[in-house]
Amino acid sequence: MDKLARTDEMKTRIDGFRPLSHHMLRQIKEYLRIGFTYASNALEGNSLTETETKIVIEDGITIGGEPLRDHYEAIGHSEAYDLLLNTAKQKEITENQIKELHRVFFYRIDAKQAGKYRRQKVLISGTDFIPPAPDLIPGLMTNFVGRIPELRSTRHPIEFAAILHKELVTIHPFFDGNGRVGQD
Repeated sequence: MDKLARTDEMKTRIDGFRPLSHHMLRQIKEYLRIGFTYASNALEGNSLTETETKIVIEDGITIGGEPLRDHYEAIGHSEAYDLLLNTAKQKEITENQIKELHRVFFYRIDAKQAGKYRRQKVLISGTDFIPPAPDLIPGLMTNFVGRIPELRSTRHPIEFAAILHKELVTIHPFFDGNGRVGQD
């Protein structure tokens, strides 16, 4: 059985447990918020452990000796997670929503760049890939967002998500935080 069919089978099994109680849904949401925030930020070099990420997000306590930026990333990612859950209910993805996700995630780290397309060239360490020139970004993003309805209707949800992520990070519209906005 291919992986997408196996995934569909597992989703059907999970759906058999529905409806879930409000309490259980809240627990799952919080569990995923912490795990997703930790994993996403760890990929980018954030030094907080999963437990420390939970303490920062849920208790608002800073972790001694850890960079302030790592705390801001955890809080910003958690807030972007909430925004994403609300945005997902709309069944539409717009440029403004993408910019707002970036702004919410990044405004504590760099308020001037948060939610705005980059205006300078960037280099990505560890790769030969060169992102598009800044003047091309608005048009590329318009085309990207314009293709979303067709991709949604013709692709399996997992393929759809993977394509969106790949295309967004290839355009690399923001100075920093592209991968995390793409994951959200």
